[in-house]
Formats: sequence, C-alpha cells, structure tokens
Amino acid sequence: MKIVFMGTPDFAVPCLRVLAESDHEIAAVFTQPDKPKGRGYKMIPTPVKAAAEEYSIPVYQPLSLRKGDDAENSMEILNNIAPDLIVVTAYGQILPKEILELPKYGCINIHASLLPKYRGAAPINWVLLNGEKMTGVTSMQMSEGLDTGDMLIKRSTEIGENETYSELYSRLAVMGGEVLADTIAALEKGELVPEKQDDSLSCYSPMIKKEMSSLDFTKSAEEIHNTIRGVTGFTMMNGKRLKVFASEISHNIAHGEAGTIVDADKFAVSCGDGVVMFTEIQLEGAKRMKTADFLRGRKLEKGIKLG
Repeated sequence: MKIVFMGTPDFAVPCLRVLAESDHEIAAVFTQPDKPKGRGYKMIPTPVKAAAEEYSIPVYQPLSLRKGDDAENSMEILNNIAPDLIVVTAYGQILPKEILELPKYGCINIHASLLPKYRGAAPINWVLLNGEKMTGVTSMQMSEGLDTGDMLIKRSTEIGENETYSELYSRLAVMGGEVLADTIAALEKGELVPEKQDDSLSCYSPMIKKEMSSLDFTKSAEEIHNTIRGVTGFTMMNGKRLKVFASEISHNIAHGEAGTIVDADKFAVSCGDGVVMFTEIQLEGAKRMKTADFLRGRKLEKGIKLG
C-alpha cells in the first residue's frame, strides 16, 4: 500500500518506524512545524521529522490542514500522492472531511487509551490522575468527531501502582507501533471488524494545565500520588520550588498535620488522609535526582511545612 503518516511527538515515532521498515511505500510524512528551543532559540525538528529524515521520507509541515494556503497546498500534495491509507498518531491537528475521505482505506488513528474512555488530547495523563488500573492502545477508523470512529484493534496493559507518566508514555508508544502493525496486517487480509463506540461509556481527557501540578496536601495521599504520577507535582520548601517526579504511598508512617514532613529520612509528607513519600525530586537550583541521593547531601528536618 501507499501510505501517508501524520504524527509529531516521540510517542508517534515507533508507529512511523513500523511503517518505514515494512514492505509498504511511505510516500510522505506530515508533522507540526519546527519550534525554537533553548537559549539560542534554535529551530528543533519534531521527533517524527527527525525519524522520517533517517528513512529519506519527504516531510511536510503545514501550519493548518483546515484553512488558508497551507491547507490548499496540503490537499494538492495529498491528491497527487493518492494514498491508499493515512495513518495518524498524535499529530496535533484535526483532519478535515476531504482528507478523511481521500484514501481508499480511509484514515486510521492510533490512540493511547482503551476507547471509548479517555478520548481527547491527554489520555495518558488522565488515566494516572484518575488512578486507573488498566489502560492500553486502540486503533480506530477516523471520523469527523473527536476520537469517535469505529474501533479496530485494542491492546490493554496494567498500570503499575507507582508508574509515572513518562514510564507509561514510553510503554504505550511501543505498544502503539505493535497495534498499528497488527491493524495493517488485518486490513490487508480483510479481517478487520470495526466496532462502534458506546458513547455512554466515553469520557474526555482535556489538555493539561500548569496549575494542575500544584500539590494541595489537604487532599488524600492517593490524590497527591496520582497528581505526581500524572503531571509531575510541585510545592514550596523553605522558600524554594520543589518538583516531585515520583512518589509512593506509605502505609506504616504515622500521619500528622497536612503538608508537614513526618519522616525526614524518607521524605515522607503527611496529607489530608495518609502519607506520601517523595522518591524522585528536584529542588530549585539543583539537579533532578533520586530522593536517596538528595538526602545524602543534606539533612531534612521533621516538621518542615511544605506549600
């Protein structure tokens, strides 16, 4: 088949590699425009663009597929390619109807949740924020709605009780490539059986906002733990900003006033209900490190109030 791939972040790279290393013709890659980064504001290619260049695949980076000259040029490019299939993984743009209807086999999306749950932009964050025990990847036939198309193939996985966003993101990225490979193999054999989504079971996962990372220690230890896992937490300690990248819930450290350190040797903090231990942190002005390494270089005092 002649395939066009659309994707942007490193989550989409395993899917692109599956296609590039298959027997199919990858005619083009569409990805978001490069963005400036770092002190010198150097333009950095998207991870998908960088991977596409490894395979010498033509790359297009329109600002929009829905309006303006970029949209017209993109439609002309796609009409000239005449792809049999378009594969979309975390592209970051909504495809207009004329693109959805262009390929012979339509457009297939690889989505990082067990649809119909967690439609939208940030499913990995939200399964962790909500303390879900299971998640996975779903391939679907794209429609005009937001992640509402017919489901094709699902693969599920258990979520570790202390698993963080970055860890789950990496696992699901690999799983996405596997699901895509299975989906295309079934498509070629005529074995795909599309399944309608039950809208009554759906929920939405909106974009993450910075303020969601602020730790409110009047909440339960489970809520604090899930915030850290899902979006990386932050608080203040002795006038300095403290980022918290990983944590564990303690079941045997005595509870105290919310927000206070109740065990300095384990960086254990009391919450509204229960105690959470910080296991990977970054104090303002210092490097990110495991808490055990942090505590080797300085001594915490029991009773310090965070926030």
